[in-house]
Amino acid sequence: MTMTQQQQHEHADVERLSIGQVAERTGLSVHTLRFYEAEGLMVDPVERLAGGRRSYRADDVEWLTICTNLRSSGMPLPEIRRYAELVREGAGNEEDRLDLLRRHREEVLDRIAKLHGWLEVISHKVAVYEERLDHGATGRLWVQECALLDRAIEPAD
Repeated sequence: MTMTQQQQHEHADVERLSIGQVAERTGLSVHTLRFYEAEGLMVDPVERLAGGRRSYRADDVEWLTICTNLRSSGMPLPEIRRYAELVREGAGNEEDRLDLLRRHREEVLDRIAKLHGWLEVISHKVAVYEERLDHGATGRLWVQECALLDRAIEPAD
């Protein structure tokens, strides 16, 4: 017997996961999951079973995925905590959430621009080495033209 999409959705809502299962699904360590909970990064409190074992819902896993993406993109934990607080507060603060996310997006775009600049420098170095190796001229790879070009395309911090 196959489940309808509605039944699957309802089943997903009641599916409970252990901390180990959540760690496996999210790629976060058990220690990190406990840390995120202690730091107030979860939108909803993590439920506890008899004996104090944590029990996560699918929504918790989705939220942890969002947190992981924000953290991986460089958002500091206090900002993720603030975002979680805003989400917990519910409707009425969407502008604040949007402002927080827009600021972070700008920071990510700035880092991407810097990375592109650094990549240009590295790509130039690769091309210089490849050309020199192809022509058997490996004795003096640090010629003036390389140093001049490095200074010309070095990205600002």
